[in-house]
Amino acid sequence: MTQVFGEYIEITGQNLEYLQIGFSPSSMPLQLRWRNNGLSADFLADYLSTFFPGDDPETQERRTETRDATSFVANELLENAMKFNYAPGEHSVSVRMELDKDNIRFYAINCVDPSTIVSFQAYIQRLLTEDPDEVYMEQMMNDVEDDEVDGSLGFLTMLIDYKAHLAWKFEYLEDDPNMPIVVVTTMVQLSV
Repeated sequence: MTQVFGEYIEITGQNLEYLQIGFSPSSMPLQLRWRNNGLSADFLADYLSTFFPGDDPETQERRTETRDATSFVANELLENAMKFNYAPGEHSVSVRMELDKDNIRFYAINCVDPSTIVSFQAYIQRLLTEDPDEVYMEQMMNDVEDDEVDGSLGFLTMLIDYKAHLAWKFEYLEDDPNMPIVVVTTMVQLSV
């Protein structure tokens, strides 16, 4: 069974420049992964910046803006995929970046805990249907009151600051009907 939220664009790989990096989340503790996430995000951003050659001020500004947006989005996606990966799923975590003429698309793929799907999908519905500025302010107030940050501001920042297009695909694998494995692919699209 598959569920899609938002205008999800399937991974094609045809006639596109793309780069994909995979990780084994169980190979080291999460705290040691944080630095690797940032390095991996910066690597994707540096790789992408090579597609904006030229030294004129306009090209340099576009390259810098694109690099910064790529680094932020890739880092947020990697951190969320690692932090919320469901270890019993025993699947790798990956991030893929595709570049076409007008867009950059990111795909973060990881397993999710089946017990969290309902609340995660409810949050996704809010992101897709409500005013992101209002949800952001509400989330900021909740984080201050709870004195805890749950990582949900990253998607809102993508929507507000980078005008990103977000979508998700949930795939329910039939490995074990008593303990379903659910793979989620988070897609973020930016215009270039």
